[in-house]
Amino acid sequence: VFFNGEKKVRFFSDSCYGGRDKAFQKALRFRNKAEKELGKPRTDRVIVTKTNNNTTGIIGLHRKCEKTITKSGEIRYRNIYEITWCPEPNQMSRTRVSIDKYGEEEALLKAYRIRRAKERLVYGKALRPANMNKPKSGSLPK
Repeated sequence: VFFNGEKKVRFFSDSCYGGRDKAFQKALRFRNKAEKELGKPRTDRVIVTKTNNNTTGIIGLHRKCEKTITKSGEIRYRNIYEITWCPEPNQMSRTRVSIDKYGEEEALLKAYRIRRAKERLVYGKALRPANMNKPKSGSLPK
């Protein structure tokens, strides 16, 4: 089990545990206990907890400058926070909050709240490990 940079690993040999089924049951109990200890939600989904190129410090939320081309061919740029989440396995959703419209702090706060709501919807609780997911521009409410 790997979560938030911590790892809990154990091997369950069929011969040591009296057969394949018994070893499997022991392994499942170990996995469930390890996930609870690490704070990982019990799900068969992959949970992304850290990326190297994250600019906000919040998983599933990043700042970007979006380029759009109008019907007349004019190129426009707008600053946004983009929120991404996976409502179902193999399905990705995203929404955006305009920095130009709301300002840097308010846009970040709106995006942060949207991301937390989507985590609750998908995982049943918001994922906020103590050692990460903290926004870089000030502290935001839970």
